[in-house]
Amino acid sequence: MTPWEMVAVAAAGLAAGGINAVVGSGTLVTFPVLLAVGLPPVTASVSNSLGLVPGNVAGAIGYRRELSGQRRLLMLLLPASVLGAVTGAFLLLHLPAEAFETIVPVLVGLAVVLVATQPWLQRSIARRRAAAGQTGPVRLSGGRRAALLAGAYGTGTYGGYFAASQGILQIGVFGLLLPEPLQRLNAIKNVLTSAVNAVAALAYIVVASDRVDWAAAGLIAAGSVFGGYLGGKFGRRLPPTVLRVAIVVLGCVAIVVLLRR
Repeated sequence: MTPWEMVAVAAAGLAAGGINAVVGSGTLVTFPVLLAVGLPPVTASVSNSLGLVPGNVAGAIGYRRELSGQRRLLMLLLPASVLGAVTGAFLLLHLPAEAFETIVPVLVGLAVVLVATQPWLQRSIARRRAAAGQTGPVRLSGGRRAALLAGAYGTGTYGGYFAASQGILQIGVFGLLLPEPLQRLNAIKNVLTSAVNAVAALAYIVVASDRVDWAAAGLIAAGSVFGGYLGGKFGRRLPPTVLRVAIVVLGCVAIVVLLRR
């Protein structure tokens, strides 16, 4: 890479780190830049996942206050997300891109709809609970627990294969199943995304280190750490409505970008 290309990759990492902490579509910035500087698609995807891990962790740390009281839930979801990440990494290394990319825009579109309609859906569910005489905190029944595990595994598989908009999918799915404020859902998303990307990156290093462009991964990592810190620091202060609009807008951008690839 030329010096200017290195600057572009690092800057993309900075932007992606901030976007991932606040919304979760940073790969839409870094992936096209890596392709533009000449990396093959699989190498770009692998190097991108590896480079964004430090930024994901920085973003999760920035949201640590919103994680209060969610330890048991995270302990339930993390194993499913990790297993999904391994599945996704396997798919990336063994299946043609077309086999998975045809469904990606549909999944992102569904997630955008879920995020946009989450307040109405949660109010509807709350009214049904009240009408049925169910008061107090929502308990994780067998069906809800199974749905959460399936959601964690499914979004983890998607993230291990192609990380773009993984966070939007997670917020869409978990927002439907958990009566939590958006910022607390975002905190859960940051932890799960960090785990998914870290596991997928480790899998790439172990079985496909020849497909990693270490220079690109290092530049993205350097930028994403600072971006993740800024995103975690300032993103958690955004009003829920602003955050929701940002997620929906970026999700729509993701669909357009994915359809044009």
